[in-house]
Amino acid sequence: MLDPEEHESLPDGRFLARTKSFVRRGTRMPKSLQNTWDQYANDFLIEVGRTTGKMSVDPSQDLELPTQYPSEQPLIVEIGCGGGDQLIAAAQRWPDHNFLGLEVWRPGLAKTVSKAVAAGVENVKLIEADATAVLSHLLPEAYVSEVWTFFPDPWRKARHHKRRLVQVEFAGKIAHVLKDGGIWRLATDWDDYAWHMRDVVEAAEDFANPYLGQNPDQNDPEPERGGYAPRFSGRVITRFEQRGLDAGRQVHDLVGVRLPREER
Repeated sequence: MLDPEEHESLPDGRFLARTKSFVRRGTRMPKSLQNTWDQYANDFLIEVGRTTGKMSVDPSQDLELPTQYPSEQPLIVEIGCGGGDQLIAAAQRWPDHNFLGLEVWRPGLAKTVSKAVAAGVENVKLIEADATAVLSHLLPEAYVSEVWTFFPDPWRKARHHKRRLVQVEFAGKIAHVLKDGGIWRLATDWDDYAWHMRDVVEAAEDFANPYLGQNPDQNDPEPERGGYAPRFSGRVITRFEQRGLDAGRQVHDLVGVRLPREER
């Protein structure tokens, strides 16, 4: 029997195998966190229809995103918001923006809800779904100001690199939802993933790397290429980054700027 989490449904009822970039972790939560989720999740969670799997989305639905927030403001999307440290800090720092967190780990979403309640922010919404499906089906074209992809799973083993989230096809999905001139911000603490991210940004026809030739890394197989961005001042040090720093790894930031559609 096919695992619906490993396949996408086609209009004729067939299933298309796909490679997931994530593995769902447990959904059990401590009682206090479960209570927070039960009490406040509806204030922050955007419910989506499903098709075949728990993290799938029904492409026929319209989320009417502007109506989900107290006011219509530029939207920033964080892919893999984890426990919400980055998302909630940004929502507090930039109240003139709306924020959407995408995450498949429910305890992480519950932690984000808890932090949002404690911070008193109202410009945050969450979707519990596969980010690739959300980008493909639920976000309008040219609607998002920025997309953040910070410390995605590095899938360290070479045979698993195909599971890495940041690929040229994925860049196309990011480009679809970004406004012209919009920004895709990335960060990783794994060198070979940083080099791969740079390759993806520069290979994607809809993006330009504004740091070409800048900030070279002598560990890079092609150090003369550079292409790494200065650290994004709006990125807080989460436990994922701290873990990498403690292990002696270097963090690379990257930026892709969405080219105007008429210039393609």
